[in-house]
Amino acid sequence: MDAAEFESVWLPLAGRFYRVAYYILESAGDAEDAVQDLYSRLWKLRGKLGSIVDPASYGVTIVRNICLDRLRSASKTRVVHSSEGIMDMNADPHVDIDREITGKEDLRLLRSCMARLPDKQRKILEMRVFENMSYQEIARRENLQEANIRVQVSNARKNLRRMMDNEKD
Repeated sequence: MDAAEFESVWLPLAGRFYRVAYYILESAGDAEDAVQDLYSRLWKLRGKLGSIVDPASYGVTIVRNICLDRLRSASKTRVVHSSEGIMDMNADPHVDIDREITGKEDLRLLRSCMARLPDKQRKILEMRVFENMSYQEIARRENLQEANIRVQVSNARKNLRRMMDNEKD
């Protein structure tokens, strides 16, 4: 794959990759770094990328793995630093820990609730949110009317919100 082909296939997907990274890392700078790392890896693999059937899914998978690796290494670093007693004395460590625990619990709850959605709703919601597909693209892929897709996404969000509210109570 030459540079022009790489640019035409992979660069238009940068926004999608960034949104996935931002969703996972919750930081604009970290998300940009993850996407940069993704493109660095893709460029090194450019000779093998011609056989990729769905570049968007392939890239999303890689950027997701990059983000998860970064989260894992960040949590290991935090544990090492706190066990060595290297802490910012001005910061309240309990606030960060509470926020991190709450965020992890919310994410775990979200995943649990998404798994309980009807298969069709879950699949369509994932395409809309995680793959950032338009309603028209989803309708084409699922062979449904665009209005039906909008209703499915709306119902999935309502069901998800209801399940999460019930779980929190």
